[in-house]
Amino acid sequence: MASNNLRLEGKVAIITGGASGIGETTTRLFSAHGASVIIADINDSLGHLVAASISPPGRCSFIHCDVRNELHLAAAVDHAITTYGRLDIMFSNAGVAGPLTGILGLDPASLDQTLAVHVRGTALAIKHAGRAMVAAGTRGSIICTASVAAIHGGLAPAAYTTAKHAVLGLAKAAAAELGGKGVRVNCVSPYLLATPLTCGGYGVDAAKLEEKSCAGANLKGAVLKATDVAAAVLFLASDESGFVSGHNFVIDGGTTVVNYTIVQDDFRSSRPIGTVENIGLRIVLGTVQDDFSGLIVPGRFGDRPGRSDK
Repeated sequence: MASNNLRLEGKVAIITGGASGIGETTTRLFSAHGASVIIADINDSLGHLVAASISPPGRCSFIHCDVRNELHLAAAVDHAITTYGRLDIMFSNAGVAGPLTGILGLDPASLDQTLAVHVRGTALAIKHAGRAMVAAGTRGSIICTASVAAIHGGLAPAAYTTAKHAVLGLAKAAAAELGGKGVRVNCVSPYLLATPLTCGGYGVDAAKLEEKSCAGANLKGAVLKATDVAAAVLFLASDESGFVSGHNFVIDGGTTVVNYTIVQDDFRSSRPIGTVENIGLRIVLGTVQDDFSGLIVPGRFGDRPGRSDK
């Protein structure tokens, strides 16, 4: 790749949840475009493995980070500055699935856990990255992973939908506050995406998940990949988006612009996933922080007899 095509040359980025899925794909793309990247993740073995696989040596490093812990995020920012001398980009991407229940059966502890990772984690990432950028006079970029579930209700369980709406609100508030300091804050909101964790959660392989995703997507003839989301994040991280802030970059093939309640009756049979029972998918509730932006299960998420939140 010619140096004049390196869109992040000389920049330093932190990616939470960067050891797999969208996070890993973005880590590799950022590195390929000349950025030094810190993977901040709770999966130590995978994080070290990804970091070691990126060349040249030292271009990418790993730090253990539970985004619920403010000290961990502060340490990740300190690591960026002490190791690479600066921080230009924060991609707040870590997340969990949360409980697959409707509001009537919602367990408060499970709700708290979901909000702690998505909302508290995002707020702390913005806080500490923003502080470092403002202190250094860096015209930085902060990108947060939201979801199409931050746009409409009914696309994901109650806790996840709540959390992603809050992430979008946080990004807007931060964009308004930090704009005067030259720091941009934006979101990316992907549609259903076959990441390793998403496929594991549904108990299906990537091909099956993509088949169901494509069946209900508005845009036909294309399949959403992690590379599509990473490309959007790259744009928002780069100087090419220098006047873009407070924006929610929706990557859904136009699906959220369609009102599925007023289209022809037989359309519902081809919605992305439908209810879990309709296609027999098994959901394993996520307990690790990772890239889980693809947790979209359109259909009804009311309480179902016999389903436990635990």
